[in-house]
Amino acid sequence: MRYMPVPDYHMHTPRCKHAIGDVREYAAAAIAVGLKEIGMSDHSPMPDGFDAAWRMQRSELGEYLEEVEAVRDRFADKLTVRIGLEADFHPGTEDYVHELIASYPWDYIIGSVHHIRDWGFDNEEEISRWDGQDIEAAYCEYFGIVAQSARSGMFDIIGHPDLIKKFGHRPPADSRRVREAEEQMLQSVRESDCALEISSAGLRKPVAEVYPHGRIIARAAELGIPFAFGSDAHAPGQVGHAMADCLAMLVSCGVKEISAFESRQRTSHPIQQIG
Repeated sequence: MRYMPVPDYHMHTPRCKHAIGDVREYAAAAIAVGLKEIGMSDHSPMPDGFDAAWRMQRSELGEYLEEVEAVRDRFADKLTVRIGLEADFHPGTEDYVHELIASYPWDYIIGSVHHIRDWGFDNEEEISRWDGQDIEAAYCEYFGIVAQSARSGMFDIIGHPDLIKKFGHRPPADSRRVREAEEQMLQSVRESDCALEISSAGLRKPVAEVYPHGRIIARAAELGIPFAFGSDAHAPGQVGHAMADCLAMLVSCGVKEISAFESRQRTSHPIQQIG
């Protein structure tokens, strides 16, 4: 099934130290695959050198914004380029992140959880820490932090909502504890009026599955939670990756609209099949 392209709001620059390609190349790649709107959302600075190897520094923020603004203006007749940020939610850093968000008129902010306390659970360099973990407990703690991120009120989109599965570690399929934690997370997202990201990035990871799991998509749809699409592109060739597959999953769960953002205001647009 083919669909009209929708905005891809999750892509990075080399400032995060694990992506390639400049913003102009991402924009050109988007045009080449038929997209009409994208958003750059590089990893935000964090205080006190937290996770510094995987994000831009505060001193780089100005040049990031200048680059995106320049490409936005250059491609204005061909492509809408939104200016966003992927801001980590890590309990204890809320004041810093709030100040960072307030420092610029962003189009949207993605809130993502990459750490459980001091453990970067999706970091290949820390994968050995999965050994001996209580996987159910880890999932429950993770979803609890995601719920907290939604309740913080700082974010427009909740990024890759079950990132914890990245390396394929799974709790028992019938785990009531994990189902309850998922439900509490989704209720927090609904109450905060955030959009939930459907991300194709998981298809490129060991788990080989869209974020979030189909069960979470279906329940979010039941709750009326809006969705936004993100490829989480770390290279221009990943822009729009598997968009049609993600849209098909949404449609199969009864979702009829996708979210778009400008100046942190969300609008909804129909998911349209073509061909």
